[in-house]
Amino acid sequence: MNKANIADAVFEKIGGTKKAAEDAVETVFDFITSSLKKGEDISVAGFGVFAVKQRAAREARNPRTGETVHVPTTTVPKFRAGKSLKDAVK
Repeated sequence: MNKANIADAVFEKIGGTKKAAEDAVETVFDFITSSLKKGEDISVAGFGVFAVKQRAAREARNPRTGETVHVPTTTVPKFRAGKSLKDAVK
């Protein structure tokens, strides 16, 4: 499934135009992205929580050469599934 499939599902459910459905889906993804950029968490009841997590700097090894490499601190997106979603997938 991809973004176009989600837009088609929205169009079938609410009607209107395909362009409006695509815009609605795009708006949701843009909002989630911009909120995560600001460091805000997004909680969707019954679905899950989108959050931002800091990964600490660390030393790693290059598997090809065995050389030690410094991996800097980085910020990554994280998703925690809600109970309803977990139960639905079981």
